[in-house]
Amino acid sequence: MANAPARRFFCDLAVMGGGLAGLVTALRAAQLGLIVRVFERLPEDRYVCNSRLTGGIFHVALNRIDDPAQTLAERIDAATDGTAHPGLARAISDDAMRLIRWLQDAGIRFICSGAEPYQAYTLAPPALPQFGRQWEGRGGDVMLRTLEAELNRKSGAVKRGYAVHELTERDGCCVGLRGTDQTGEAFFIDARAVVIADGGFQANPAALAEHVSPRPDLLCQRNARASTGDGMRLAREIGAAVTGLHQFYGHVMSRDALTNENLWPYPWADELARSGILVGPDARRFTDEGRGGVDMANAIARQQDPGACVAIFDDAIWQGPGCARALSANPYLVRGGATLHSAHSIAELAARAGLPADALTAEVADHNESLERESSGQRSPPRSTDRYKPWPIRQAPFHALPVVAGITYTMGGIRIDEHARALDETGRPIPGLYATGACTGGLEGGPRTGYVGGLVKCGVTGLRAAEHVAAQAMAEEIP
Repeated sequence: MANAPARRFFCDLAVMGGGLAGLVTALRAAQLGLIVRVFERLPEDRYVCNSRLTGGIFHVALNRIDDPAQTLAERIDAATDGTAHPGLARAISDDAMRLIRWLQDAGIRFICSGAEPYQAYTLAPPALPQFGRQWEGRGGDVMLRTLEAELNRKSGAVKRGYAVHELTERDGCCVGLRGTDQTGEAFFIDARAVVIADGGFQANPAALAEHVSPRPDLLCQRNARASTGDGMRLAREIGAAVTGLHQFYGHVMSRDALTNENLWPYPWADELARSGILVGPDARRFTDEGRGGVDMANAIARQQDPGACVAIFDDAIWQGPGCARALSANPYLVRGGATLHSAHSIAELAARAGLPADALTAEVADHNESLERESSGQRSPPRSTDRYKPWPIRQAPFHALPVVAGITYTMGGIRIDEHARALDETGRPIPGLYATGACTGGLEGGPRTGYVGGLVKCGVTGLRAAEHVAAQAMAEEIP
């Protein structure tokens, strides 16, 4: 086999990655009459990617996906402090509900999974929060299998165990790709266009060390652990620009989640940290807890020792916000094996948690005093109150939870426009090259680490890419 000639195939559209972004792109292109092949690096029939593990809620910046487009655009702008690419933000707001209808037409079912308005469109069957990874037969798994079955009916196909090693180009255009299958045999694909849809780079320690955290080994990988940023690297090799690589979507997790499989992807500790205070090894606050779990997770990751952070709260928080979710911090963190220090004084709590007692006592006192004086915004760092209410820390027993950042997917990646075309450093599209989903940048992030929504980003960019490729193919065929 080593001397066998490489196989060479043609398709209109070659898609790198078989998650939600890749399958939406492929199926929509097949519906429009294109010959489509998806190349998935993992060989298993039900390969585990983030789309299969998803909680399944389609929302836009934690708002209802069926809100008016102008409202959604304003909320994206607010969540990202105006840093989102305007055309891309408008594409999401314009097409979010169109994506839902398209998915329903493809056989995907939705339910309302909770009382929060943004939970109105959740994949069915719902992914029930449980200890460990419980994904088989749940919403994300069913969604991927349904989309692939529809793709097969349109004469498309997912090629499993096909690793892409290089994008091919000619005269400044991307015209295909090459790689090897799981047997090591080489293959070449000639294509009208290539779509990169292989996810972020959250499972690449070297890239995380360069862009996200000085200690990637101390980040909890609350993801499928399959996305290493290969597509982004290949796109950069042929001139694509990247943006926003330093931020990620994630949550505050128990430190024990680094070694205890029961403690990821749930339960998380966002409610505890944002209601109380989050301190480093010196017992001093280092971030604005009022910005929420995603921003706090990023702040933890940036610390010189991301494994030395501790959430401090009292029993009122433990019994209140700590019980707020289906798989809530109280009692499931402890039931799952997480370390929780408790004491009847702050000084005693500091000793148990390995923190300097005087510093922690002063930090808690400053927190309580700022609430009494309504001066949280004047603290250093300030504590915002517009999104999440800070609670006093007065009711014994007091608690300390050692925490780490849990990373789900990286927010930045290949720079794209509203048609999901990959852009070069000058902002011009690279002909024939597109990118969809979590491998892209330009939508999420900003000063507050604004979270827009991974599922809707995957789906809308997939639709947009497929439709643009199809329109280009039609234009080329018209005399």
